[in-house]
Amino acid sequence: MNWIDWLVMLATLIGIALYGIWRTRHIRSSETHMRGSDDLNWMVIGFNIMATQASAVTFLSLPGQAYEDGMRFVQFYFGLPLAMIFLSIFVIPYYYKLKIYTAYEYLENRFGVNTRVFTALLFLLQRGFSTGLSFFAPSIVMSQLLGWSLNFTILFIAGLILAYTYVGGYKAVSYTQTLQFSVIWLGLFLAAGIVFFQLPADVHFSDALNIAGKMGKVNLVDFEFDLSNRYNFWSGIIGGAFLAISYFGTDQSQVARYLGGKSLAEGRLGLMLNAMIKVPMQFLILGVGVLVFVFYLFNQAPLHFNSNNVNRLSGSAAEQYQVLETQQKLVFEQRRTAVDQMMKAMRSGDDQGTALAKAEVETLHATELQLREDAKTLIKDHVPDAATKDTDYVFISYVLKYMPIGVIGLLLAMILAAACSSGASAINALATTTVIDIYQRLYKPEASDRHYLRMSKFFVAAWCLISLAFAFSAQLFDNLIQAVNIIGSIFYGVILGVFLAAFFQPKVKGRAVFIAAILTQIIVIVVYVLSEYKIDLNLFGWIIPVRVAYLWLNLIGCLLVMGIAGILQGVMPEKGDQNRVDASA
Repeated sequence: MNWIDWLVMLATLIGIALYGIWRTRHIRSSETHMRGSDDLNWMVIGFNIMATQASAVTFLSLPGQAYEDGMRFVQFYFGLPLAMIFLSIFVIPYYYKLKIYTAYEYLENRFGVNTRVFTALLFLLQRGFSTGLSFFAPSIVMSQLLGWSLNFTILFIAGLILAYTYVGGYKAVSYTQTLQFSVIWLGLFLAAGIVFFQLPADVHFSDALNIAGKMGKVNLVDFEFDLSNRYNFWSGIIGGAFLAISYFGTDQSQVARYLGGKSLAEGRLGLMLNAMIKVPMQFLILGVGVLVFVFYLFNQAPLHFNSNNVNRLSGSAAEQYQVLETQQKLVFEQRRTAVDQMMKAMRSGDDQGTALAKAEVETLHATELQLREDAKTLIKDHVPDAATKDTDYVFISYVLKYMPIGVIGLLLAMILAAACSSGASAINALATTTVIDIYQRLYKPEASDRHYLRMSKFFVAAWCLISLAFAFSAQLFDNLIQAVNIIGSIFYGVILGVFLAAFFQPKVKGRAVFIAAILTQIIVIVVYVLSEYKIDLNLFGWIIPVRVAYLWLNLIGCLLVMGIAGILQGVMPEKGDQNRVDASA
């Protein structure tokens, strides 16, 4: 990488971190460190919400997902605008009225301490794991660039995130996220524009779009109702909505963003800004991946995108890999000719010629895919510890090879800025939840403010270490963006069910919802395992095939908690009224 790229990347990242430290150097209270000063306007809230969700995983994994599977993943976000409207009307008014630090404080007022602690622990578990993935994703980039070991690179990224989060807490996260989000948008538009302009001069935007469509990459909406299909309109609009309601309404890393607003109106407007921009943003990221796919129809792609794996081959294995590359080159040249023929036929309106050329392109593309699989098998046979799934390397491989000097540094800064943004807000939320919902509530309810400030900083460091442990296991997942959403779907539905029971089931009390939440979490994990590993359920001799896509786990978990809690409340009256705050409060 050129020294100019290093300068751009490091100046951007270090400059943002130093700005956050400088702006928060005088923080001396635990409230400001954990919650802020309730002074954010709606635009900053909206940017912070989006920056918190848009991790490095988004920019590394989504373009590769689109390269391999097209744009159907965008359906995952179709339910998000509905979720933002729901939260603005029914949820955040409770939080602002009670002036709480964390979302889980409300649950004690409503259901008792057991439910509060249980849901807080579910959040800590899944968010700690997801934060580990946000450390791991940018480490893929840096390990490729620097030749460092992956684990050492993870430690390097975590240290960068820890620096300003430890010093400034919530306020440092808020100040830096606005700058980080600006870098993200600049990088996205540059990436999309440069990929398009690097296509052959005679390939217009309409040509690129038509070619992508013929190759099945512009598969935006699928209306077929299929519970086993991860990404269709129904899983997105229903399952995605429930996931978004739970994530933005009960995950402290997001709740903290709008609880720091000047008023309820500012918090609502921030959520609405997220509703308007998030789907177009994901569309743009996936679009970059599709453009990279079209680019590689006219330029030979690497046989395997993870160059680290290829560099580890030696001797006869390296020679076999070179043979596969030679075969790929021949297939590419034939496919390039067929793509040109297909483009000319489409321009002239020759449907028959288009169909014939498309069939040839698809046949040759299938041949290339088989060569890629052969390369993965070769790598796996000779480098047993290698993770051969390489879709997360597609975008960064393209950036490093084809982007102009300076832009490479900016795009790497974009990816790392996203990692810092999501990682810092998550670590701050994990520390705040641990201090407020566990440590202060159960162990030290009457300590000094100075003590809580010290513990807030301690748990920032502790959760960095815990997330690092999760990060070291991230290589077990084929696709990082799916891993994050799968983990969330396993836990978020249960958490959301508890909150919706608090809001909309006034007769349900603490013991019933606590037991319902535990039972439901067990059921959701069992359903996921049966679905993921295609295991049939044997229920008293009845064989039931369980095939449920992970997005539906959010709906299943939510409805089961509310349903079981309602039944239990009817047959198991609460001992003593723990419903200290009415649901309409």
